[in-house]
Order: sequence, then C-alpha cells, then structure tokens
Amino acid sequence: MQNSSDLLNTLRSIHRKSYPAYKSLKGAYRFDNYILSIDHVQGDPFASPSHISVRVSLQRAGFPPAYHKDAVTRTALCDYLTRQFYQQANRYTFRAKGSGKSGLISVSRCGQEVLARTACEITDKEIISRFFIGFPANGRTINAPELEKILFEFLPVCVQKTFFYKNVNSRALEQCIFLAEDQAYIRSQLEERSLTAFVADGAILPRESGVSSLPMKNSVPFESPESLRVSMELPHRGKISGMGVPRGITLIVGGGYHGKSTLLNALELGVYNHISGDGREYVITDASALKLRSEDGRFIRDVDISLFINDLPNKKDTHCFSTEDASGSTSQAAGIVEGIEAGSKVFLLDEDTSATNFMVRDTFMQQVIAREKEPITPFLERARDLYEKAGISTILVAGSSGAFFHIADTILQMDSYHPVDITAATKNLCKEYPLSSSGAPAFAMPVSRRVMSKASVSARPGRRSDRDERLKVKVHGKDGFLLGKQEVDLRYLEQITDTEQTAALGQLLKYAVEHLTDGKRTLPEIVRYLSHELQTKGFSFLAEGSHIACGYAVPRIQEIYSCFNRYRR
Repeated sequence: MQNSSDLLNTLRSIHRKSYPAYKSLKGAYRFDNYILSIDHVQGDPFASPSHISVRVSLQRAGFPPAYHKDAVTRTALCDYLTRQFYQQANRYTFRAKGSGKSGLISVSRCGQEVLARTACEITDKEIISRFFIGFPANGRTINAPELEKILFEFLPVCVQKTFFYKNVNSRALEQCIFLAEDQAYIRSQLEERSLTAFVADGAILPRESGVSSLPMKNSVPFESPESLRVSMELPHRGKISGMGVPRGITLIVGGGYHGKSTLLNALELGVYNHISGDGREYVITDASALKLRSEDGRFIRDVDISLFINDLPNKKDTHCFSTEDASGSTSQAAGIVEGIEAGSKVFLLDEDTSATNFMVRDTFMQQVIAREKEPITPFLERARDLYEKAGISTILVAGSSGAFFHIADTILQMDSYHPVDITAATKNLCKEYPLSSSGAPAFAMPVSRRVMSKASVSARPGRRSDRDERLKVKVHGKDGFLLGKQEVDLRYLEQITDTEQTAALGQLLKYAVEHLTDGKRTLPEIVRYLSHELQTKGFSFLAEGSHIACGYAVPRIQEIYSCFNRYRR
C-alpha cells in the first residue's frame, strides 16, 4: 500500500495532462488515521463521478463496542455516520472548481427511514465509508491543485469530524443507538403479543405534504383508544403506551380527510425504523407487512390466481395465469398470491386504490349477476380464510362499502385524526344488515410453478440477447429502472422509500438474470438465495471481484419478490 505522499507526488506529476491520466491514481493510500481508496476513476469531468472509499479501523475510531455489537446497532450507527458525513461533505462540495462535475463531493442523503446502505459499512475490524468525488478539470485537462484541495484539505476534516468517537456528539449518538434497540424490542413484542402493529401515544402521523416525509407542524398527536391500549417497558426509554393492532382483520373507517389513509401510510412504513424527530419513531409494523393495490396494465407470469379468479369465459387456466396487460382485479389478485409466496403475514389495503369488483360484490349485484356468471371471488369472501387458514392478517381502509364490517375483528373509526374503537357498536348494527351467503369456492393455498427463463424477452430474432450484450441498469428514481432494453415499473410499490433501494433491486435482478436463470431454479429459490447472500455477505457478492459502490440500500425480501414479478422475463 502506498502512502499519502505518493498520492500527492503522482497527482502533481499529472497536472495539466489529458483527463485519462487520472486513471494512474487508482489504488489505496495510507493517511494518518485512515486509508483512502480510489476505486474507480471517471472517464471525463462530465461522466459519473469517481468512486472513493475511506477505511477507519474500529480501534482508532473508538466507538463503544455496544454500538456495533449486532445488526440493529450496526445499522443505526452506520445511518448516523452517513448523515454526519453528508453534513460535513455538503460544506465542501463544488468548492473546488472546474468543468462538469468537477469538485462534487456526493454522499448518500438519508431520508426519515433507517436503512442499511453501502454508503457506510461496519465489519469486525473497520468502518468503511463510500462516496463520490468529481475529479476537477478545465475542459478535459486535469486541474490537480483543485483535487489536492479535496483530498488533502477538505476530506481529512470531514473524516475527522465524522468517524472518530471523540469528535462526535456522544449524547446524540447514544440516543440514536438506544432508539434503535427500543424499536427492535417493540418489533419483537408484536410476535409475543399477537399484534400486527403498534402505534405509540403521542406519535405524529401526518406528513408536511404529499411530496415531503417530514412531520406536519401543529398536527394532532395520536392517542390510542382505551380498549386497544397496550403498555411496554422498553430497554432504554422505559414505559410506553399506545395502540396495539391485533392479528385478524382490522377495518379503518371514517369520513373523508379524517386520517384513515394517514394511519395506513404510517403502518405501511412501520416496517422500517425511523429517526428521532420523525414522529413515527414508535410506529412499528410486522416486518413482513405488504401494501397491496390494483395495477392496471401490469405484467403477470405463471401465477396461480385461482383463489380469486376462476372459470374465465375464454377458458384460460388461472392456476398458471399469464398476461402482458392485467386488469385492476387480476393485478390485485396476483399481488396477493405473490405476497403469500413472499412470506407476508400482514396485508395492507386501501379501498381507494383497490379494484372495486375485486374487493366486494353487494347483495343486489349478486341477485342480478348469478354466481356462476362471475369468475371473481371478491376479497371480502377470502379475507377470513386468509387469516384462519394461512395466518395472514388484513388491515383495510374502507370508505364506501359497509360489507367489510361483517368480517372485521377490529373496527377503528378515525374522527379528526383520533381513533375510536367502534367494534362492539358496529357488530350489533351488523345484525340488522345481514350479508347474503357467499357461496365462495373452497379455500386452497396457491401453488407456485414459476421458473425464471434463461434469456430476456427483449431479445429479438436475429439479434443478440441482453445476456450476450452484457446487461446495464439505468435507475429512474424510486419509480423503476431499465435493465438492458426492459423497463421494470415499480411505481406502485409504495413501501420503497429510497432511490438506493430501487438501484439495489436493479443490481439484484441483473445478477439473477446473468447467473441464476438456468431454467431450473424457481423464482422463490432465486429470491431466497439472493436474500440470504445479502444478509450474510452484503453487496460484496454482487461486486464480482470489483469494488462495492456507494448508492445502494438493502431492500426487504417482499420488494425483491415484487420487483422480480414485474420483470417481463
């Protein structure tokens, strides 16, 4: 390994040379308290910036061992360090001048959720921080003094103020670690207490706006109905109380703009931990919970939707159903079956974003259209079986159909953002409006027969397949990505909260297509393998001998399944 003086000498020797001479800087250099690695050098000042990493030994960094003793504390510590490093680097970005991206110092910008990212990783021996720097140039001529400023003036300050315990706010970091451990404790209690979710008293659920995840100022704090209030003794905060959402079928009702969807949105993101000050720090949902909705035009391949759809007029087999352009009801049926396959134990649905004919058929419609003429078995008639026979709970927001009151175990009315338990009163009222017998077909768990094909369907006759062309991934924000020539649309996966999760899904799918599609492995086998590799090795198994880049966040197994299911393989 070379020293920082070697880097300085090489840097000065290439001043005013053509931009490709920057490639000679690639390698690792020992500075006083850390190792700087130049992992990838951009081709020109207008290209994607260069990949840089900094390694600090845990012994030198000095963080208490209790702060990185397990996955929970390591993720929390990494998240804290990434946020601190972002703040430090943001003070210096573009202070070095030049063309294009010259002077850029780019660090992952974390949102309200705490995610495991490649931006910061803690091993048994060291802290690894990954980020991007735009190597300065005038036109395409190297401007070495400006890069010298970044590497020898700006960066050492950022590293010293972020990655050494003696220089950070120890009290703030302690609270960050304690919060993560308290959140993990609540999540463990959900299983023990047969709950699907917990919402603490005093939580702030409304967001600032539709495009902001920050808490709304002067909003109504959450307060649990007395009948659903549970208390827990957290390891650090102590006693906390709030609403425990029991397993089974929970119905959320109320007038428009009273907070029904706000509560559901908080629950769907409760699968992640949130930072202090978010308002939803103690809104914790079963980690496998899956938000479902209809998706007109969705691609579906080889899904057993017979649980909900049978006896189609065109005689198409719904035990192994495929379509390039699904209807709303078909897409939602497929989404539920795919969720079962992904191991989800809680389904979250909003009537507003669901296909009406999939959710319910009222008595009058059943009189007009006979059962044998309707191929759809509505969700209303399957929700009870899903819980009693498959152990899958449902949390449903309803605003128009009263039929769901009959199947609900718990009924919450949102009244000006205050939840009211109206289960008992509503059940008495249900007796006056009985449901007609459903006559639904017998419940049978769907069977997966799906195998990922070897070549992409985008390959055309007479042309090389994407597999031969070497697949590339181009990310379009949170909404999806382009893999080779295929667009993978993730707009309706509402539990993806960060672009870096989408980027990671793109790389996982790319790896699967290039290495795992042998025509024998089933989709569940592939996803389970990838999830296991992620948990045990991180993103290193995707690097294939190269460096791990910044810009990826670990997705849940539910999002991996959902992404693969939308790939037109």
